[in-house]
Amino acid sequence: MLTGDSQLPLYVDLDGTLLKTDVLLESIVLLLKRNPLYGFLLPVWLLRGRARLKHELARRVQVACELLPLNPELLAFLRQEKDRGRRLVLISASNEAAVRAVGAHLDLFDLCLGSDADLNLRAEAKLASIRRLQPEGGFAYAGNSRADLVIWAAATQLYLVNCHPRLVERLVPRANAITQFDQPEPGLRRFIEACRPHQWLKNGLVFLPLLLSHQLNDLGLLLAACIGFISFSLCASSVYLLNDLLDLESDRLHATKQRRPFAAGELSLTVGLLGSPALLVASILVALLLPLAFLQILLAYWLLTCLYSFVLKRVFLLDALILSLLYTLRIIAGSAAIGVVTTNWLLGFSACLFFGLALLKRYTEVSKLLAQGKSAIAGRGYTAASLQGVMLAGAVSSLLAVIVFAFYINAPDITELYSRPGLLWLICPLLLYLLWRIWSFAREGRLQEDPLLFAASDHRSQFITGLCALIIWAAI
Repeated sequence: MLTGDSQLPLYVDLDGTLLKTDVLLESIVLLLKRNPLYGFLLPVWLLRGRARLKHELARRVQVACELLPLNPELLAFLRQEKDRGRRLVLISASNEAAVRAVGAHLDLFDLCLGSDADLNLRAEAKLASIRRLQPEGGFAYAGNSRADLVIWAAATQLYLVNCHPRLVERLVPRANAITQFDQPEPGLRRFIEACRPHQWLKNGLVFLPLLLSHQLNDLGLLLAACIGFISFSLCASSVYLLNDLLDLESDRLHATKQRRPFAAGELSLTVGLLGSPALLVASILVALLLPLAFLQILLAYWLLTCLYSFVLKRVFLLDALILSLLYTLRIIAGSAAIGVVTTNWLLGFSACLFFGLALLKRYTEVSKLLAQGKSAIAGRGYTAASLQGVMLAGAVSSLLAVIVFAFYINAPDITELYSRPGLLWLICPLLLYLLWRIWSFAREGRLQEDPLLFAASDHRSQFITGLCALIIWAAI
């Protein structure tokens, strides 16, 4: 790494350069999280210019600059140059309030400049500002985008941060004056990670009505269930992207969620803002291959998840109830896809089971908070004081699920579907043991936050699940 000429003042861009993220996009997400109806005002402000848009956003929301992800390699270099006495100037197209806030937090820069209500400090305007500060002599500039090309063309020393290889190629003729920092990671891999394909396992619930109606050998219905699975998975990923955008600040305060692509700044927020609606549209197009009832349930699922992301997840216990309902909607959608009616017993079993598992997830989160010396979950309605109540409610709900299942297998219309329905009673103790095992792991602090993913990866849980499936097959 070049140390640079400490005699040359170094001008540093903010968005994508010092920060891995973009303050404008962060502000838009914060504003929409506060009230989605502000989305209608954004184009109006933009028509008056990008500077006015940033000014209006800065008046209404304040980004938590201490939580914003930084490019670590560049930051270490800047601290080194500061110690050597080099003049550092933070200059950005972001609104001046945000630029000064970041500058004050880092305490590195001699001067901080940003856009005001009338001037968007970008490209030629930024170069003109640098020229006013540096009328004679050379300067160094650290940037990351095509808009910085005009500034790099005038700079004596070039610092490229998190730059795309194609942009670097345009500056190759000046390779002797270039230093690169924080090379970008492949965006596609991070996008796939943000879509959380490992969570698609939950959408396997759409196959449950097909299995319980004993029509698994019907290839037409199996294809319909597979289409429903794909549609729900695309819809779920759309919601995951939206949820990660809305949870940026709370995720950055979380021990593990801070490594998520958007929170860590490894994936542009633009990808989330465009990718979320694109995946939803793709989900709807796939759903058009199925009966209209499936599409209606899918849209109800999406609407409920949006309400959950914006408001309901902050309400104590109601968030867990909504999660259980979202799981149950997958089963209802599976029934709609193949044209069968889901029994009330199955719906009741699903609601109790997944309500208990949702509370188990919250119990795990609160337990980890206590271990870290904290007392509340950021962005949630749970505190350390609610730990025992959550455990009691979750355990009771899990027990109710087993009781409802016992009524389900004893119902006359269900026993008619099986040649040996008495075998189904063997599932009850297996289910009790499985739920007890998961709760025991949670109390011992050995459970990750998602109990369903634990059950999918735990060998003993896999064995019990397979044994239950074998019992159902034998009963048929």
